[in-house]
Amino acid sequence: MFTGIIETTARVVKIEKENTNYHFTLEVPFGDELVIDQSMAHDGCCLTVVKVDKEKKQYVVTAMDETMLKTNLGTWHVGTEVNVERSMRMDGRFDGHIVQGHVDQTATCTKVIDDNGSWRFYFEYDPKNAPSITVPKGSISINGVSLTVVDSEPGMFSVAIIPYTFQVTNFHNFKPGTVVNIEFDVFGKYVQRLLEQYMAAQK
Repeated sequence: MFTGIIETTARVVKIEKENTNYHFTLEVPFGDELVIDQSMAHDGCCLTVVKVDKEKKQYVVTAMDETMLKTNLGTWHVGTEVNVERSMRMDGRFDGHIVQGHVDQTATCTKVIDDNGSWRFYFEYDPKNAPSITVPKGSISINGVSLTVVDSEPGMFSVAIIPYTFQVTNFHNFKPGTVVNIEFDVFGKYVQRLLEQYMAAQK
């Protein structure tokens, strides 16, 4: 489980394909602290560390075919900057919102507006892929970043980004056409599913 508060970004340094699996080697400042079997969120996608090179501060994670199909990992290449967060500690403050690291689907950035001190990012996604619900002032995870929804319509939402978040995450690389991972708020997903079951029972 994660909070959506990004620690830093990692850089993809190598990609290897083995059957339907992809092995990604990444480099990160705290790479010498990692251990095998550790869970980390990569652009919001929970992946397990399978190999560590503490001297180079590099590590390897593996993504199976299902993960590649449902996330933006297929767009990664050598040099890609990835948001990373280690799993939540239970002895600290909970600064974000509950992020499971289970990507619901991808979304595409459609517009970036410079608000003279902050930025507004607009995204579109397929509303037919359940669960798919946002509400104004609700929570959303974009590439693992815990954010608050500003505008909300079926298949579209926007978020506002402060300079700190813009600088320390890979949001500074976003432009129209950028594909990102999104995870809807877990509480909203349960409410949506319960309502769907209730409505189906009334028919």
